Amino acid sequence: MATSQVPPSVTWHFTELDDRLFQIRGRTFFFVAVLFAVILLVTFIFLYARWVCRFHQLTTLSAAVPGGRSPPHLGLEATAINCLPITLYKAPAGEEDPGSAATAAGGECSICLGVFEDGEKVKILPPCRHCYHSECIDRWLRSQSSCPLCRVSLCIDTSNNLQMV
Repeated sequence: MATSQVPPSVTWHFTELDDRLFQIRGRTFFFVAVLFAVILLVTFIFLYARWVCRFHQLTTLSAAVPGGRSPPHLGLEATAINCLPITLYKAPAGEEDPGSAATAAGGECSICLGVFEDGEKVKILPPCRHCYHSECIDRWLRSQSSCPLCRVSLCIDTSNNLQMV
């Protein structure tokens, strides 16, 4: 006869669960609570710092401009731009004058990179003697107050003359 082996039966008692392994004891609960508080505190400090930085930027911009209007204009006034000398470009003859504006600019406008043609209107900046197409430098000086090539600053004195700063 064949004897069959019966596996031992497993008995489950659902009513007798041992929860002692899943208990959170005093020290563990304390460390979890402290960790949660630290994370919460760091988050609030981060959010507060972002708010302060944004508020500071807004107040700085509005305080820098009287009445809270748009930011200050960095370019030159139209009257100052119109005071710049306009000359007609003439290609240098065989012998170039080392101090001429054409030599300083290299025969081309460094803003649009266009070559100067004979008879074109060019403006020469007094401090550095660089020359540019009249339209190009006018557009540049409305937003910037410096030479585009060497960055020498231009400013206005009381007699409306441009000077180097």
